[in-house]
Amino acid sequence: MTTHSGKLVTVFGGSGFIGRHAIRALAKRGWRIRAAVRRPDLAGHLQPLGTVGQIMPIQANLRYRWSIDRAVEDADAVVNLVGILHESGRQTFGAVQTFGAHAVAEATRNAGIPTLVHQSAIGADPRSDSAYARSKAEAEAAVFETMPGAVVLRPSIVFGPEDRFFNRFADMAQMMPFLPLVGGGATKLQPVFVGDVAEAIARAVEGQVPGGKVYELGGPEVKSFRECMELLLAEIERPRPLLPLPFSLARALASVMQRLPNPMLTVDQVRLLAHDNIVSSAALHEGRTLSGLGIQPTNLSAVLPSYLVRFKPHGQFDHKRTG
Repeated sequence: MTTHSGKLVTVFGGSGFIGRHAIRALAKRGWRIRAAVRRPDLAGHLQPLGTVGQIMPIQANLRYRWSIDRAVEDADAVVNLVGILHESGRQTFGAVQTFGAHAVAEATRNAGIPTLVHQSAIGADPRSDSAYARSKAEAEAAVFETMPGAVVLRPSIVFGPEDRFFNRFADMAQMMPFLPLVGGGATKLQPVFVGDVAEAIARAVEGQVPGGKVYELGGPEVKSFRECMELLLAEIERPRPLLPLPFSLARALASVMQRLPNPMLTVDQVRLLAHDNIVSSAALHEGRTLSGLGIQPTNLSAVLPSYLVRFKPHGQFDHKRTG
């Protein structure tokens, strides 16, 4: 493994789910890390990921350009992991995922920094009926227009200890007598392990990933939404019926739920679930995948038991009775 003692990378969104794993991967390689976050006072959990003084939180908000310029000053590389799943107040898709991505790319270019890694998402499409997917596509276009040599990574559903997919539905299974299957659960997903995404980010920062391309990151298994829920329920040992929910009814329910502070489902997310979230045949053919980067994707079964155990009826002390 290459070490880069003394070199500095700025990671926007470093305190988030993917961010903390990316920072761990970069810290192991010897990078000094500036974690650009909105609330540095809530980023103390990053410190144990490196040695004393290796990880330095700094306040930054992608809606304010001056904070971005300050965050990238003297950096050797920049990573932008900032994204939102639903809009709230001034945190809109356009402000965070389009304007913010463009601002980070401009600040990186203006500072003379050669390396920019931008996280997007599988499903990014300027013609999508989802505002989330459109904003992701607009961000990619802005990044490449500003820095043609940037590396863009599009992960599928990301799973891991702090994920907002399996953890959320496991939490629902604790409280509800059934789990809903939006659109009948036929949508195909390709869950990717957060550690593999972090490894791809670290390799891109180190210059091991050719720039100017979009890489699609998926796990080794393609599963339907229904199959993911069946796997989840089997893992946490909580039998629950799966209730098919037509898209029309899901949109109606989501229109009410999205008014809550932290909604479980929004209308825009229902629109996303109408489309498969898997690596494209073009990316597979051209090697723009984890395997193409020399990373062996991790199976769901190798990781899910390590963090879903807390959702079992008796948590980590649960066991099957014999005899």
